Amino acid sequence: MAKSPKKPKPAGQKAAGQKPAGLPTSEQILKYIEESSAAVGKREIAKYFGLHGAEKIALKALLKDMTDEGLIDAAPGRAFHKHGGLPRVTVLRIAAIEGDALWAVPDRWESPNPPPRVRVMEKGKRSALGVGDRILARTEERGKGHIAHPMKRLQAGGETIVGVLVSDTGPNGKPMNWLRPADKRARFDHPISDMGDAQIGDLVRAELSGRGSNIKAKVLDVLGDPFAPRSLSMIAIAKHEIPHIFSNDVIAEAEKASQLPLTTDGREDLRHLPILAIDPADARDHDDAVWAEPDDDAGNAGGWKAIVAIADVSYYVRSDGALDREARRRGNSVYFPDQVVPMLPHILSSGFCSLKQGEDRAAMACHLVIDKHGKVTSWRFTRALVKLRANIAYERAQAAYDADQADDGWDADVLPTLKDLWGCWLALAKARDARKPLNLDLPERQVILDEAGNIAEIRVRERLDAHRLIEDYMIAANVAAAKALEAKKAPVMYRVHEVPSREKLLSLKDYLETFSQSFALGQVITPATFNHIIDAFQGQDNAQEVMEAILRTQTQAYYGPVNAGHFGLSLGSYGHFTSPIRRYADLIVHRSLVDAYHLDVPHKPKGLPERTGLGEQDRKGLAHIGEVISRLERRAMDAERETIDRYVAAWLATKVGEIVAARITGVQNFGFFATVDGLGGDGLVPVSTLGRERFHYDEAARTLDSELGRVSYWVGQRLDLRLVEANPISGGLRFELPDAPEAGQPQRRGPRRDIRRDGGGRKDGKGKHLVGPRGRPKNIRHQGRKR
Repeated sequence: MAKSPKKPKPAGQKAAGQKPAGLPTSEQILKYIEESSAAVGKREIAKYFGLHGAEKIALKALLKDMTDEGLIDAAPGRAFHKHGGLPRVTVLRIAAIEGDALWAVPDRWESPNPPPRVRVMEKGKRSALGVGDRILARTEERGKGHIAHPMKRLQAGGETIVGVLVSDTGPNGKPMNWLRPADKRARFDHPISDMGDAQIGDLVRAELSGRGSNIKAKVLDVLGDPFAPRSLSMIAIAKHEIPHIFSNDVIAEAEKASQLPLTTDGREDLRHLPILAIDPADARDHDDAVWAEPDDDAGNAGGWKAIVAIADVSYYVRSDGALDREARRRGNSVYFPDQVVPMLPHILSSGFCSLKQGEDRAAMACHLVIDKHGKVTSWRFTRALVKLRANIAYERAQAAYDADQADDGWDADVLPTLKDLWGCWLALAKARDARKPLNLDLPERQVILDEAGNIAEIRVRERLDAHRLIEDYMIAANVAAAKALEAKKAPVMYRVHEVPSREKLLSLKDYLETFSQSFALGQVITPATFNHIIDAFQGQDNAQEVMEAILRTQTQAYYGPVNAGHFGLSLGSYGHFTSPIRRYADLIVHRSLVDAYHLDVPHKPKGLPERTGLGEQDRKGLAHIGEVISRLERRAMDAERETIDRYVAAWLATKVGEIVAARITGVQNFGFFATVDGLGGDGLVPVSTLGRERFHYDEAARTLDSELGRVSYWVGQRLDLRLVEANPISGGLRFELPDAPEAGQPQRRGPRRDIRRDGGGRKDGKGKHLVGPRGRPKNIRHQGRKR
């Protein structure tokens, strides 16, 4: 059992029991909070440092200053803890079960940074805890992470879960009805207390009640046939409680907004320009369109003029109205292979707000002047009226440019405009290359459905110059929007991506050392630092593995009114402006531009809020809105990723028993995870199936090494596996080795083996090598490492 940390000596104390001399410093308070084994509030601090009377009043002010400065946070109950850390006693929610390990996250987490994962230390051999359960726990830091000791399991009543109804035997051997969770991390099925109108095999949403081993499920809603088209996305919608039905008052306001007139009053008429929208072939809405031409100004020889036209959503969605409240509640649109859950009703999102060929549309236009080196030298924003010349898929735009040939049905000026867009983009690309943003090129999976909603194909989405072209125009407009608002000292909803933490950089350093790749922590970390690492592995089999490791090193981007720059893009100011149909953050930026540059339109509609700028709720709660929409964005990303995994499992369900080419994506002490090449989806190969030989888990190198050094499994290793199970409901896969380990040739580490020879590799705390000659691990299960 770990020893309780010693309490620090109170400030100014010279002998035991002597009263401290005056108010402690913030450093002394922070040290006391960090090292205390119990919850620390104002009363505990005052008692510990011997404060009385006026000193207590001064302590209250000091604690407020420390909170405002971001040194400490106040947990429920007014107990303090280190900023970004965990309270000593807090409520956790079980988030994942990996082998025998339980992992939890804080039930409430106010920080914009990702919540920490906490290892739950269970008592006894079996636990009644499952995914979604809430516990009151005592937490402590251990090494680079946190552990939690459960104190009490909280009532599960009111918690909802999505799953499939199945019939199976109960504890008494008789048939019973059970709810099988749709979450692949869940360990238990739950007995049904009330089926309602549901039938065995139905996909349902249920409420859990009870505690311990007596938790039962009551069916609330029948979601339908789990194998019917659209059901796989409905699982994610129900599980993450994503709002997907608009109320009558929201629909009514959207219909009123759709009747707003489109005139040139207060708008620049750009309908004569051949503005183009270039989007995915399966795009459900069209936020943005672009145009460019060479700049004839003598002072900008070789330069360009460009317009990025963005749907003028703020014209239709007025602050503090029913539409606005619903858009803020949703935060963003959520895109699935079979449907989209839009932030705005379809009459606007895919209708009147969407920029479509041949239709008059309201737009917010960002006018850019770009020099021959790709630097944006000036910008201005106007409200405009546009009529797109064409909506073009990325693939068609790329093919037309490469072949220098227009598609049938295109107007005569479409191809010349495409060429100008490319010419201007080549200049923007020069500026991007000089800026050296993070260059991660990781594959994106694409699910292709037929007309009936069945899977036709799953493939890696092709990456074209046409994609990069649009990205660079959007980045230029987003930077211009942020800087334009800064020039007016107006509110900005920034997109913030902070520098990676030292802890993550240290983990990356340990990992890269297993490749004999050095990584100095003392250097100034920039995106180019990581690009050099990527370049070093270019063309090697483990290049994708290294990029994934670098991606895990990055902090999670978030929205907020305080600028901390965008590390990944290597930009000092960055605000999202280009997708207001599907992101509430962009709508905030549009409204702020309306106010800062006096762009409000004269029309005052009946039954709708008058102004199109920032509302009272926007101005008062910008920081809170940023936190909320950041959380909702993470929810959408989780739902989209899980749904893709379910489609992959559904695609692979017909291939159970077959041998598939796979790549190891994660290694733990209980086994390794692998993904199918070109498809994705993670499945576990338990260590218990790897043979009789014991395996050692090397955390830094991310390997499982057999005790005698004959077999090794590492992250990035490619191997053939037999698919044992593919569950479309949960998205879970399970693999096994095609043959018993004794039947095949030993797996050698290949390119890493040279660094594990005697005289190289990692060492223990006494300087002894942890690896013997020829790369065979010594018996080091407990050597030089805390367990």
